[in-house]
Amino acid sequence: MKSSGYAVFSLVACCIPAGAMAQGANEELRSGNEAIVVTATRQPLLIERVPGSVLLLDETALEQAEGATGAEDLAELLPGVEAAVANGTQVAFQIRGIGAVDHQALTPTAAAVYADGVFQATNVQTSALLYDLERVEVLKGPQGALYGRNASAGAVNLISRRPDAEGANYARLGYGNFDRVDLDAAFGGRIGEGAYARLATTYVRRSPVLENVAGPAEAGGETDEFGIRLSTLLDRGGPSLLLRGHYEQDRGINTMPRNSSLELGKHQIESAGDGVQDSDNAFYGVSAEYTAPLGDWELFSLTAFEGYRQNYGFDFDGTAAPFGDPSLNANLSYARDFAQFSEEARLSRQFTGGSEMLGVAASLEDFSQRYTIWCGELDPQTLVGSCDYVGAPGRVGPTPASTSPASTLVTDIAQERVSLAAFTYNTLELTERLTLTAGLRLTYEDIRGQGEGVHVFRDGVRALNNRDGLGPAIGGNVIETTRLSGNVALSYAFGGANAYVSIANGYKSGGFNGEIANNALHYADEGLFAAETVTTIEAGVKGKTATLRYSLAGFYSDYQDPQARIFVEFALPDGSSIVSNSLSNLDEARSYGVEAQLGWTPVSGLDLELGGVWNRARIRQDSAIGGNADLYDGQPLPFAPEFSANARVAYQARVSREVRLGLSGSANFRSRFYLDPSGLPERSQGDVLTLASRASLAFERSGIEISIWGRNLTNRDYAVSGYGFIGYNTFRSDPRTFGGSVSITL
Repeated sequence: MKSSGYAVFSLVACCIPAGAMAQGANEELRSGNEAIVVTATRQPLLIERVPGSVLLLDETALEQAEGATGAEDLAELLPGVEAAVANGTQVAFQIRGIGAVDHQALTPTAAAVYADGVFQATNVQTSALLYDLERVEVLKGPQGALYGRNASAGAVNLISRRPDAEGANYARLGYGNFDRVDLDAAFGGRIGEGAYARLATTYVRRSPVLENVAGPAEAGGETDEFGIRLSTLLDRGGPSLLLRGHYEQDRGINTMPRNSSLELGKHQIESAGDGVQDSDNAFYGVSAEYTAPLGDWELFSLTAFEGYRQNYGFDFDGTAAPFGDPSLNANLSYARDFAQFSEEARLSRQFTGGSEMLGVAASLEDFSQRYTIWCGELDPQTLVGSCDYVGAPGRVGPTPASTSPASTLVTDIAQERVSLAAFTYNTLELTERLTLTAGLRLTYEDIRGQGEGVHVFRDGVRALNNRDGLGPAIGGNVIETTRLSGNVALSYAFGGANAYVSIANGYKSGGFNGEIANNALHYADEGLFAAETVTTIEAGVKGKTATLRYSLAGFYSDYQDPQARIFVEFALPDGSSIVSNSLSNLDEARSYGVEAQLGWTPVSGLDLELGGVWNRARIRQDSAIGGNADLYDGQPLPFAPEFSANARVAYQARVSREVRLGLSGSANFRSRFYLDPSGLPERSQGDVLTLASRASLAFERSGIEISIWGRNLTNRDYAVSGYGFIGYNTFRSDPRTFGGSVSITL
């Protein structure tokens, strides 16, 4: 992430809009009052008036977290929000413990991610879009009415700066340790009567941040990213049209994981380097946002295309020679292509005592992937490794197609998804103080997947996998579902506060497992994972005074059929075993807790923020899964620390009439959390405390600002995701990073 930050103001609760209050929000802004308005409710609304949970990072806050590198850094700034960085690059947000920690890209995370209103349908798209942001809005709790499918945990909205007459032009050049060089720039303004444009770009390069003790340095991960976004706005006081186009590329090298059997120092890994591969990732998209008045109604339409191609990989086993045996080495690569067309149209109006919204949404997704796993150096023509992958012989089946050893596994899968939805969202002022909000959404999905799993023998012969003799690993299936979801809330305004109670539900789609296909069951109903559903009851109060902003909320979530990556050992022909894994469903889980957020401005220029969450999230498992029920029953949900807290202090003062000093610092604490649903201590991460800070001098006459920054100042080495294979492997956090920059506002 090229810019991120800590919430200048955060509130907690599940988001339910009250469009009838939008006029009051605009009136307060016009009066010059310092109001905080959010738009993730689909209409502008004072954050204190939202009868649910909203966390906000505004533009000023984003600047104060200079040096952040990806969407995962958002989790350090948002209480109750965690981010698992699967495969070192794929960000899966967990909110209140809800959401599968998964590294496949066939399905998105349970916390839906939107960029400028466009749904990011896979977990590999997020980091590429985080530059020239205006704000980030996070909604906690199921968002089944406004956001529909795959928002069972909440929604994360990334909002870039719109073109306008002011321009807000800037350029920034930075340098940091690990040879980090980054450049950000944006230029825009009026280009004609009622016409505006904005061009934003970013570039960052960084050497490896982890030390490889057994091979090439680049196994520690290299960063080489570029992005550009062009936006144009036509707005002459009636209908308006906003066009956006973006392109980002990643040409770095993926970091390697660390195997739990190794005894290594902080931020060290051990890789022989044969899994090191140059990444070739490109993300692109265009969108057209149209608004127009229609009598008492307003029409909104968002038409978009998003796509990417992705080629990357890494050392899968996380060690140069597992258990001292180089033949156990494993490397993998992903080759993915994705395209999504989407349309959302809404009609909304406000009337005396309420508001109403009617909408439809449609999307078409096309995804394909080749997953390859091998040992040693890979011949790109024959797909045979220089040694034999230990897991290949177990997939051969009862009648091998060759007398040569099985060497490599290749799985191809293609998936198409059609999603259609109709929704409504309405508010009604029952009394002057009491407001009812109710929303409903009907969603239809058709998911079609097909693929095959192949093993390659050393002589180049290829054959379909047939583990346990259950039939060749080729086939397809169709998942067709219709879901009804929604929410309802009552809110009561008194003084400067707002109390509310809400109930909301949502779901995350089921789907296909996109990695190693062992046999025919992979594409049969037994190999699919089902949809998960979440119903949350929440009550809270929030408000503000002249210097104080506060919120307190309690929540209870009933989590049915939680999707989880299950790790199961299976025997190899030589009598040993390795761990196979797939996305499956647990029986149920419960998540409940209390959240609090406090913001205080005791004097002008000094802001203090404190947020805390106590959350108990536990699995309830009666049936056997992966041959074991007791292993999961009563265990914590992954990435759900029982206690988390963050704090921030920001101070601004004038050194002279034209020079302004800025100082800020933040801290984030998470108690022990587990990396998968097994609840095993060796698959957990202990308490984590991270600190970040920034200092700046702004010379207002020239528009120049000089800053220095530091992140992870405690130099904490902690796991950001994990998986079982030969032992247990974890991807690691960045070490202490620091740097400085010079920027100019034009």
